Amino acid sequence: MNLWIRADADTRIGTGHIMRCIALAQAWQDRGGKVTFLSHCESGELQERILKEGFEFLFLEKVHPDPSDLERTLSLLTTKTNQTNTTNLSNPTNQLEPFWLVLDGYHFTSEYQKTIRDAGIRLLIIDDMNHLPHYHADILLNQNIHAPALKYHCDEDTTLLLGTHYVLLRREFLKYCNFNRHIPDRAKNVLVTLGGADPDNVTLKVIEALKLLNERDIITRIIIGPANPHQEMLRKAITSAHFEAELLVNPLNMPELMAWADLAVSAAGSTCWELSFMRLPFLAIVVAENQCQSAHNLTESRLIPIFTFADNMFNKNIVHSLKSIFSDKILREKLSENLESLIDGAGVNRLMEIM
Repeated sequence: MNLWIRADADTRIGTGHIMRCIALAQAWQDRGGKVTFLSHCESGELQERILKEGFEFLFLEKVHPDPSDLERTLSLLTTKTNQTNTTNLSNPTNQLEPFWLVLDGYHFTSEYQKTIRDAGIRLLIIDDMNHLPHYHADILLNQNIHAPALKYHCDEDTTLLLGTHYVLLRREFLKYCNFNRHIPDRAKNVLVTLGGADPDNVTLKVIEALKLLNERDIITRIIIGPANPHQEMLRKAITSAHFEAELLVNPLNMPELMAWADLAVSAAGSTCWELSFMRLPFLAIVVAENQCQSAHNLTESRLIPIFTFADNMFNKNIVHSLKSIFSDKILREKLSENLESLIDGAGVNRLMEIM
């Protein structure tokens, strides 16, 4: 059973594509399968994490639309397919082992996908935005809350898996399926997580907002990813904070940190679904275009407060909301209750059954 994952990570696109693919890779591995990441991943820490999980990692020098990307990918997959077919000729049942490629990234065009499918390779595409004119895939997965309303143009035999019913959670989160969230009278423990790269350094803006609150008894843990280029600036910023603050780089215990927190400030990306699963009240900040649709639906559903980093009123609005939510236990209880039914943790198993 072989699974190949084609996803990248750098300071521009962040680490989210690879991190959610790790959830699928873990589930595949738990069922006895082998996983290989084929990736232009610039983070040594993230490469090391992939290897420590027991997955194979192959570095790709250049990415599509550079032609070497597709050539290298096809060469590796075609070789593997031929080896599998040759091996199975000696198998009395003559059954091919399950063999899939996962594409997770907005730079994989319709032409790229079609070339993969035309080579006879089973293809799973993980998408967020429905930004292509046509999708060529055996399975198309969009785990976001807005996905069921999207009108995808796909091959006739494509299976569509749309919505939070299919959210991919890593196995470390699944240990918290029956987690009992305690809502204190006043929020004290604050988690800040603005993505694996945060090129615009929104984390710094949130730290400055927390300073304006004049909440001296709060404890803040600020998470930054391995692709974040602002580490020293952020360390300097928290030294002048009047509250306890700790900067954590690429921690492996995110579920534990979410369980510890009373409140979170997060980018409006895939982390939202992890926070929702943990029933942790949070404020979300739109820091990238691909987060806009989910943020809009979350706001319409009144699940969480949403802010836009590019908004001229960002600082004033987030300070005001933080100030009110810290002391409003009823609001935090309501947010936690609303999130409870959004993610059940079975999404990765649903996908595995279909694959």
